[in-house]
Amino acid sequence: MVAKKRTGWPRLAWGTVATVLLASVAACEVPPVAPDGGSPATVAPVVPVAEARKLLGELPVAVRGVLDGYDRDKFPHWKTVSGSCNVREEVLKRDGVEVKIDGQCAPVSGSWRSPYDGETWRKATDVDVDHVVPLAHAWVSGAKSWDQARREQFANDLTRPQLLAVTDNLNQEKGDKAPDAWKPPLVSFWCTYATDWIVVKAGYGLTITVPERAALSSMLDRCR
Repeated sequence: MVAKKRTGWPRLAWGTVATVLLASVAACEVPPVAPDGGSPATVAPVVPVAEARKLLGELPVAVRGVLDGYDRDKFPHWKTVSGSCNVREEVLKRDGVEVKIDGQCAPVSGSWRSPYDGETWRKATDVDVDHVVPLAHAWVSGAKSWDQARREQFANDLTRPQLLAVTDNLNQEKGDKAPDAWKPPLVSFWCTYATDWIVVKAGYGLTITVPERAALSSMLDRCR
């Protein structure tokens, strides 16, 4: 793969805590993706480290399942949000700076700072929209038993910190790995990454393994 020229940019800020969303996370309720024609939530919640540790301690521990029967098509993604804009394009608009789109909602200019490595890209083709908790990982953590509507909701969730615009090579490197097998190279992002992972898993009632829990707990030690 051809190496890309990279430039730095200031650290991404997620925004303020959404109290009502935290309550739904604690109750393991899944708020719906904004309906077609509506405005999606564009700011993911940030939970304090104490809340993240509490949620981590409540996650069910289980041996990771197997991928038998898994297919990405069982997680229909990039649902239309408004007009010709789908979820992926909404994330690119949300996470970019001075993003301009064409008549089909495809980004034609702008810049994107990848929180995984702190690099800035000026072509939308250089970034992927990553599922923080990968679809295949969700399958082996409990999503195998969901109906397709719930899996579609998970794959298009704009209300939780589940979707991020990141350096494409890193998204491919991450694959379906959990934090015990892969972490963002930008160590200063570990706190946010662990918190995001925990919030998503708690919100959907997904399981964790013992090594995964240990890795997440260690990453939360980076929180300040």
